[in-house]
Amino acid sequence: MVQLVAGDLNLVNAVILDRMQSQIPLIPELAGHLIAGGGKRMRPMLTLASARLLGYSGNRHHRLAAAVEFIHTATLLHDDVVDGSDLRRGKRTANLIWGNPASVLVGDFLFSRSFELMVEDGSLKVLKILSNASAVIAEGEVNQLTAARRIDIGEERYLDIIGAKTAALFAAACRIAAVVAERPEAEEAALDAYGRNLGIAFQLVDDAIDYVSDAGTMGKDAGDDFREGKATLPVILAYARGSAEDRVFWKAAMEGHRASDEDFAHAVSLIRSSHAVDDTLARARHYGQRAIDALGGFAGGAAKDAMVEAVEFAVARAY
Repeated sequence: MVQLVAGDLNLVNAVILDRMQSQIPLIPELAGHLIAGGGKRMRPMLTLASARLLGYSGNRHHRLAAAVEFIHTATLLHDDVVDGSDLRRGKRTANLIWGNPASVLVGDFLFSRSFELMVEDGSLKVLKILSNASAVIAEGEVNQLTAARRIDIGEERYLDIIGAKTAALFAAACRIAAVVAERPEAEEAALDAYGRNLGIAFQLVDDAIDYVSDAGTMGKDAGDDFREGKATLPVILAYARGSAEDRVFWKAAMEGHRASDEDFAHAVSLIRSSHAVDDTLARARHYGQRAIDALGGFAGGAAKDAMVEAVEFAVARAY
């Protein structure tokens, strides 16, 4: 996918660089720290690849892909403040360097820039899709916040959270390509399903890796979710399958009373012995297959191959 959209992505990056500028020097400085910080540009690449799949030959998707990246970056800036994170993509977070107020305000600036780009595109349908995704992401973050430090949220609520905070933007990023290419509703829905299922698979893998990886691989410290009391699927499964003693441990850990390195090592051993990571990754493969199946109606070619490969890569990161 990277090779497929490389030329388009350079044009998107030019829009991003141009639109993150401000007469207030702190804004491009802080935004650039994250935007130039080694991100994969996964979401804008999905917009570009979807447009390529549909044979779209215009250039509207470049600005819209930039809008998608601004929405994503704004949510990351806000997330790191909410979570109190110290590392993002292997670098110190913006909130650690410049403080929480600056991170929140620059996040607001980037959200505003994304809406400027949408309005300039002129399509009310595009505006509706991306503004709805922005609202859903915020709902997902609030849902996650109210579920924090609780072990009893269950798999269904967990999937609601990741469906909102991660998958909604993947889905919107793909869907808008069908709108600008003026394709039928069925193709819009198919691309939405591709992005949504890929997003869920992507987040499931991220949540599994948190218990089996390190900062070098992850770009964040292993165990961050554990210390922040996030009941991700590996924890939900390990808790459900654990002994009474294990459950006491998980409850205390999610409430923040068991957060040492030794506690994290114990959590990893419980997750391994209960096969919680294996089963989380099996679910990721399931959603990945659903994403691939959603492309079934589109003609074969380089774009479709790249989009299938992107799903396989997203799932294979854990191995």
